[in-house]
Amino acid sequence: MEPREIKGLEIAAKSKLTRKGALWLVPSQSSTERYKVALNGEKPECNCRDHEFTNDKCKHIFAVEYTIEREQTSDGVTITTETVKVTRKTYAQNWPAYNAAQTHEKSELQALLYELCRTIAEPEQQRGRPRLSLADIIFASTFKIYSTVSGRRFQSDLQEAKRRGFLSKMPSYNSVFRYLESEALTPYLYELIATSALPLKSVETDFAVDSSGFSTGQFMRWLDVKYGKEEDRRMWIKVHLMCGVKTNIVTSVEISDGYANDHGYFKPLVEQTAANGFTLKEVSADKAYLSGENLLTTLRHQAIPYIPFKTNSKAQSTYGPKSTLWTRMLSFYNDNREEFLSHYHKRSNVETTFHMIKSKFGQRLRSKTMTAQINEALCKVLCHNLCVVIQSQHELGIETDFAMAEAA
Repeated sequence: MEPREIKGLEIAAKSKLTRKGALWLVPSQSSTERYKVALNGEKPECNCRDHEFTNDKCKHIFAVEYTIEREQTSDGVTITTETVKVTRKTYAQNWPAYNAAQTHEKSELQALLYELCRTIAEPEQQRGRPRLSLADIIFASTFKIYSTVSGRRFQSDLQEAKRRGFLSKMPSYNSVFRYLESEALTPYLYELIATSALPLKSVETDFAVDSSGFSTGQFMRWLDVKYGKEEDRRMWIKVHLMCGVKTNIVTSVEISDGYANDHGYFKPLVEQTAANGFTLKEVSADKAYLSGENLLTTLRHQAIPYIPFKTNSKAQSTYGPKSTLWTRMLSFYNDNREEFLSHYHKRSNVETTFHMIKSKFGQRLRSKTMTAQINEALCKVLCHNLCVVIQSQHELGIETDFAMAEAA
């Protein structure tokens, strides 16, 4: 077998050849170019330099011939076997509902946010200078994060919200920044995120857990021991969340510093989602969350944990045999790998959730203090949930009543 045939066999084995009518498009091994091959009986042609110079079969022609494998039966019938074209599975999009949700999102989000803020009990006014109501504070702060514009340019949006009756008093842009720095605001934002997910309790039964980092505008000094140089490294915080795999609604969330271990946040996320009234059937997470405690936590809520095992995972440890649950899940993972992965890959939807949040509201936190950064990240998640609810209203026809859902 000559070198051109060997290279042609390699191209046919490793590359994807595309057929367009009488032509074959063969990818180059050294660039992004594709060569055109025409099998014209005994005189095949290719537009590569090798064929034009030698007028002999080049590696691209051999690749096409190997791709189209010809075999003869005992009756002399020629059987042609061609490469199978793999088609990607697609899902239908309800474009009228999608267009309606996107074109009316900003207006409907204000109405939903106003309704959501009314579910919070107003704390008693303390002595001192009169402050804004808690509903106005949360509405203005969350709407500011949704707008993604500066505080001064956001004033016109607040004026429009005041005219529509969503604000009892018009706050200044400096007031919005100051209230974001308040630690008292954080527990209310956690509560509103949980409440905003309640309209989709009947839709979501399968969930996924993961974390992702959000960068900040602050830097810390980092000493590179290997080279003895000091470098500036940007500080960041980590958002841990649990979301439904159908609508990408966030059912529970936790905030930590950028170097926190993911493992310890699995249990509170699952328990918070179950406490909110969601029915859990499946929970998917990556290997960072693998432990007997996390498997047991999921099972206690009558759900199946789909957390892949590591290569060194065993049923027996140095301290004795593992739990029965660990052993059974490890056996299921090893013996039914394809079925396990079909459930586990629902976890990809949590990556979609983070992409939705970051692409729409930004992956960088503009606030300066740690408290304000936590509140800003929570506002991003809350805005995402409201956008998901709006989309579900148009596509699924769900009804939204946060006051009744919270009471239930």
